[in-house]
Amino acid sequence: GHYREGWDSLRQNRTVGVQMAVSVDLSPIRKVAARLRTNVRQVFIGKEEPLDLVLVALLCNGHVLIQDVPGIGKTTLAKTNAQSLGCSFKRIQFTPDLTPVDVLGANVYNQRTGEFEFHPGPIFTQVLLADEINRATPRTQSALLEAMQERQVTTDGVTRPLPVPFLVMATQNPIEMEGTFSLPEAQMDRFMLRIALGYPSELEEEEILLRFQWDATVASLVVPVVGLEELLAIQALVPEVQVEASVRQYLIHLVQATRTHSSLDLGASPRAALFLYKAAQALAAIRGRSFVLPDDVKALAEPVLAHRLILSPRARLRGLTAEEVVAEVLTLVP
Repeated sequence: GHYREGWDSLRQNRTVGVQMAVSVDLSPIRKVAARLRTNVRQVFIGKEEPLDLVLVALLCNGHVLIQDVPGIGKTTLAKTNAQSLGCSFKRIQFTPDLTPVDVLGANVYNQRTGEFEFHPGPIFTQVLLADEINRATPRTQSALLEAMQERQVTTDGVTRPLPVPFLVMATQNPIEMEGTFSLPEAQMDRFMLRIALGYPSELEEEEILLRFQWDATVASLVVPVVGLEELLAIQALVPEVQVEASVRQYLIHLVQATRTHSSLDLGASPRAALFLYKAAQALAAIRGRSFVLPDDVKALAEPVLAHRLILSPRARLRGLTAEEVVAEVLTLVP
């Protein structure tokens, strides 16, 4: 009885908070997003949707996996977004010989003091670019699990917090299989979004040729346009975006539909539902609204859900993909 009363009180307070959220000025989110988009556009030429998805991840302090064929700008997109932020930034080029120590750091004996000193690895940064993450061995990949979920690193029994914010932007090539190791389901579930860039259009490819014919390293000229305090401030505004009860129920029905779909052995987790909820709030704010529409949820369903789903053997034999299953769910759920 006491638990039920406390839960009802929490729900009532949360409802009041949502109603009050309408009066909160959310325009800084849209302005900062526009500034970031313009800065990244100096280097990255392509579709708008991937840019908006990366911005959603930044606003929600969520990790993002950029997956597509080689040579279409995965690393450029991740690196340029990282450089646009006034945050510490490090890059790890994942290879099969990379060890967890190379990522997390290690205790090193100091002969002068006679004590062990911890030398932090490159993971101790605010924005980490994990380039070609699927080239590392499963042992090294597992070193990222605690950091991505709990924002901390444990070495030799000592737990050390990571900087705030902490964001992993990873890239991987799904085509080439030699020398790669598939990411485990537990790690895939920690990525808020999976983004596919696709090939540029004819006009975009011509612009790439004209802009970068003399210098292909202009990405190094990108300067930060958003400071750390400003980023934390707009991240704190995202939960103020209103989500009406019927939209929230629609989101829940979508997630639950993946758990009963005949073509799936594993549906979306509660973490996926939470990520979809937060991402919809961020996307609405980027688009200049203080409330979420069902279209926001639909636009994010595939990037948030598809990489978490595991197809049944029968569905794989039929050549079905997780993206097609998500599209089917969107048509079935009213």
